[in-house]
Parts: sequence; C-alpha cells; structure tokens
Amino acid sequence: MSTSGATVSKLSRRKKMRLGELLIDAGAITEEQLDQALAMQKRTGHKLGRALTEVGAIEESQLYLFLAKRLEIDYLDLSSIKLQADTVKLLPEVQARRLRALVLKRDKDGLLVGMADPTDIFAHDELGRLLGTSVKIALVNESELLRTIDIMYRRTDEIDALAAEVKEDLGEARIDIDQLTADEDSADAPVIKLLQSMFRDAVQVSASDIHIEPDEFVLRIRQRVDGVLQEHVIDGRGVAGALVTRLKLMSGLDISEKRLPQDGRFSIRVNETTLDVRVSTLPVQFGEAIVLRLLDHSANLLSLDKLGMPPILLERFYRMIERPSGMILVTGPTGSGKTTTLYSALNYVNQPATKIITVEDPVEYRLERVNQVQVHARIGLDFGRVLRTALRQDPDIILVGEMRDRETVDIGLRAAMTGHLVFSTLHTVSAVATANRLLDMGAPGYLIGAALQGIVAQRLVRRVCESCAEPHELSPGEAAWLKAQMGSKRAASAKLVQGRGCNYCQLTGYRGRIGVYELLEMDGGLTDALRREDLSDFVALAAQKKSYVPLVNCALDYALSGITSLEEVIRVAGGPDGDYEADPDKTLVSNEVADG
Repeated sequence: MSTSGATVSKLSRRKKMRLGELLIDAGAITEEQLDQALAMQKRTGHKLGRALTEVGAIEESQLYLFLAKRLEIDYLDLSSIKLQADTVKLLPEVQARRLRALVLKRDKDGLLVGMADPTDIFAHDELGRLLGTSVKIALVNESELLRTIDIMYRRTDEIDALAAEVKEDLGEARIDIDQLTADEDSADAPVIKLLQSMFRDAVQVSASDIHIEPDEFVLRIRQRVDGVLQEHVIDGRGVAGALVTRLKLMSGLDISEKRLPQDGRFSIRVNETTLDVRVSTLPVQFGEAIVLRLLDHSANLLSLDKLGMPPILLERFYRMIERPSGMILVTGPTGSGKTTTLYSALNYVNQPATKIITVEDPVEYRLERVNQVQVHARIGLDFGRVLRTALRQDPDIILVGEMRDRETVDIGLRAAMTGHLVFSTLHTVSAVATANRLLDMGAPGYLIGAALQGIVAQRLVRRVCESCAEPHELSPGEAAWLKAQMGSKRAASAKLVQGRGCNYCQLTGYRGRIGVYELLEMDGGLTDALRREDLSDFVALAAQKKSYVPLVNCALDYALSGITSLEEVIRVAGGPDGDYEADPDKTLVSNEVADG
C-alpha cells in the first residue's frame, strides 16, 4: 500500500480524536449539542459535521475553519480551483461520493485531494489504496464538494459509449420491436442503460427538460438547465428510433403511430429522486423528436416568500389571495414558473376549513387536503366538464391549470362572481396584455371587470454565480440601452456584475434562477375600462398606477443588486425593440405607495 503523505501522517496521530471530541475540547460545542447531532446522524445517516450545522450547534463556515486550523491543513474554496476532468476522474464517481472526496490537483509530489471530513482516517487509507500514489489532504465544504461532483462527473462519455453499444446491438437493420419489448425488465439492455444514464445526467445538472432530436446523420440530446439548452451530439441516427420506441413503451403510447404527435407520461426513480416524466412526440423530417419534461415530486414546494417576489409586491399579493372571491391570474410564457407561483399561493391558503379543488393537465405538484383532478380529453373529461362538476362539490377555492378556451374562461369568471376564489394561468407577455387576451378569447368585458381581482406577470432570470461574480464593464450597446431605461445619471452610477464562469456553474457564469414579477391590482377605473372594453384607456390607467411596477423594473432592481446580469435583464425585456419599457420613477425597492 502506498503512503498517503505527510498530512495523513499528522492526522493519523489524532486517530482516536473524533470530530465531536475535537469541538468539545476546544469549547466550540457542548456535549448536549453533540448528543443532539449524533441522534440526528443516526436518523438521517448524514456526516456528523452536517448534523452539527443542522441542529444549530455551529455555523458551517466556523466548523470548516476550526477543523482546518486544528488539523493543520488547508481549507480550500473549490470555486477558486480550476479542475481538470481527467484528474478528477482518477477517483471513480461512486468512491468520490462514498468517501466525500475529490481529486483537485496532480503534481510531482502526488495528488491533492479535497475531503469534507479529514478526520476520517479509514477514508485516508482507502484513498491511498485507490489512487496508488502519495495523497495530500485539504479540507473543503461538503455541500460545495457534492455540487462539484455532480458537475465534474457528467455522463457524456458514458452516454456516447452506451449509444455506440445500442447502435452496434441494432446494426443496420430495422428496430426489433420484439427485442425492445422483451428487454422491458432487463436492466442490462443497452437502450435501458442509455436512458438511465441520460436521466442521471439530467438530475445531476438539475435539468428541467430533455430534448431528443434526430438529424440526418446525428442525434442531438439537449438539456434545459436554468432555462437555457445545453447540447450533446451523438453519432448515429439509428439510436434515436430505439430511444423513442422505448420511451413510447414506457409511457403507454402507440409505437406504430409515427405520423401524428402523441403525449404521455411515466414515473421513474433516479438515485434518490422520483421523477414524473411528461412525454411529447413530434414527427420531424428525420424521424420523431421527443421532449421529456422532468417533474421532481420529491422536491419541496417553495413558500411564497422564497420565490423571489420583492417584499412590497409580496405583501400586496398576500392581501389579494386572502380575499374570499374573485379571479387571480398568473401569466407568462411556457417555463416561466407560473405553476410554481400558483401552487405556492395555494399552499398558503390551504387550511382545514377551506375546500380546494384543482383542475390540471397534468397534476404537477401533490398537495395534502386538496382535491386534484387530472383532465383526460380522450374520454371527454375536459376542463369545462370538470369545472362544471367541481362547482357542485361546494369548493371555496378552485385552481384551473390554464385558461385554454372560451368555455373554460367563461366558467372560471362566473365561478369567481358567485363567491369562489379562482386561480389560473394564461400565456401573455405582460399583466396589461392579459385584458386583451381575455377579450380576444370571447369573454365579455362586463364579466371580466366584475370577476378579475389581479394579474401577476412573471419571468425567470438566471442568477449570477456567486462563486465567480465580478464587476462588469458595459459594452456600448448595453450602456445605451441602460441609459435609455434609467436616464444618464443613474446609468452612470450603476454597479453591475457578470459571472466569469467556474466549476460550479459549468463555465456559464450563472447558477439557479429567480422570478421577476409585475402585479396589476384592479381598481374602479380599470374595472370600468374593462366593462367598456376600452383597451386604450385600460393600458393608460394601468401605467398611471403607482403600485404597478413594470416587469423590467423588477429585473433591473435585481441587476443593480448584483443578483442577475444586465444580459439577463435585456433578454427579459426583449432587447432594444422589446415590449417592455422601464419607468425610471418606479422601483420595487423604494416604492411603498399602495393604491386604494
């Protein structure tokens, strides 16, 4: 067995001194706190360090700084280290996760390995055996370590190898349907292993969608991460047919029908995550394209105060959803977080004394105490029919997944007028444009004016990666755009940031997303304009409302606060010719005037 280096030798001298004892000895925690953490560790299986932070015994940063000083080793910020994939993968992924270790650097003296728990002597011995060379240990943050493992151990090479195996298995012949069906329960089937690898990779990078798109000679697999597609190209079109056929079998679709689009769904468990997968097929020139929407039912539903709504806007939204009746609409394009906002609102008003019915296609989140209905158009169970029945179920609150046609809009508006609180979504570009959309769908103005209480329009913008954020120097085009939106004086003093790209953000400069919002509350003037179906007056009155802050203003506030970049603001606003124009006199940070 090879030696593990001088650092490991130092740690070995403290072999019998465990983490809890070290902290107690230094007066950092009490024995009672250690007992609480040990009890949590026994329940959850987490490392002791994590358990200590979760019970509030010690701050995470304090824990790591203490350990590094006590053990006389370096405490490293993973975002500051440029990792090489071939070096990292010297340690297999399964061992990296098991040992909570990551190979950081290689030099003439051996390997530098980051560990979340350097006091684990058995892990040191295992690392020396697995790596076969001298090992120097450094301390790293556990959550950062696990996130970096997810990023560095991407399964692109594995996907390529499995795709080649599928191609070889199928040969040049037509897809053997009998073989794919027979392999249904075989985890060793190449197609199944390829799909499993694709899903694991998607979960590791928190992808919301997987796009499988056949081209003439290649197969494109694209994942939507933080709202942006990332592409991986596989050689060989024959693989696409096998994947699509297999996915059709899993979702109960007609494998013989390749001329018409189909929709289906299935559930799959990936690592510790249960995914509900929505399947949509589309005939294209070189076969069938398929899009998989990944819904993680094991993820916790966010509370309203965690969505990113500015406090002033959130306070108004709370007041609106606490009303006994009326219609509240959340609008925006596909993938803008409308459903998440509605469910968070529904979760807030979900009380034992309140009867709630939802009508959805599909049911995306599961809520206790809520009667959730999945529409099924093939058997006649459409939105209109379910809504009419729901009104006979004595509900207090009704959620309609989407206002899709005149019948749904009409029933929803009349329900709102008859003492029910109705939540729903609509695809429009802004809160103001929603009125035009409702009228265009055939809803009478007097009915909209009587029922509508408020409209929330939203988008999702990417957060600048905190690990690699740095001051951003504006290009001439960006400077001109900002000057037009804010005025010369404010634009000149603006401090903006941009991510340079690092390990954590996969070199994109962004990690995660946050919602940007505008809220239009109805008042007497707006209601009267709707009754008269006078859209020009409606738009003018909305612009005059002090509490109505355009969506682009919210995005600009986030950019000025260093949360997002100007690039993202311009993307939301649509660029120089976009539909949004900021009002320099309105901000969600300073505007505290509410309309009566």
